[in-house]
Amino acid sequence: MAEIQMVVFMLESNGEKCTYGVPITQVQEIIRLMEITKIPQTADFIKGIISLRGKVIPVMDLKKRFAMEECHLTDHSRIIVFDIMNNDIGIIVDEVTEVLRISTDHIEPAPETIGGITAEYLTGIGKVDSRLVIILDLQKILTISEQKALVEMA
Repeated sequence: MAEIQMVVFMLESNGEKCTYGVPITQVQEIIRLMEITKIPQTADFIKGIISLRGKVIPVMDLKKRFAMEECHLTDHSRIIVFDIMNNDIGIIVDEVTEVLRISTDHIEPAPETIGGITAEYLTGIGKVDSRLVIILDLQKILTISEQKALVEMA
């Protein structure tokens, strides 16, 4: 039985927490929040840039990208760093909860939309015990022009 190892995280909107997952193969690292330098004239979901071990990394607010209420940063908030076009990009999430193995038999195709997130960002819905994990494809959360703009920013 084939399995996918997922990094599972939470996004809270309107007082409700939703569980999301991304394949661990898409994740470079998970870091605590650090000072984010704002960059003028960028998309509203771009929080700015950080310096991680001397490398400049653009950071985006995943909730704003999905048209959810803006992030309220806490001690549990994290930045998940992933690679697009051989460049590291960070996304802010409310909390990383676990690394989880999900059997491919327990992943269903994604519906057209879930809570305003269109299927273009989704790989599927994982069923784990009594809970559902919305599986994202980080490679698809930015358009080609947005990817190029972030690469230029870095």
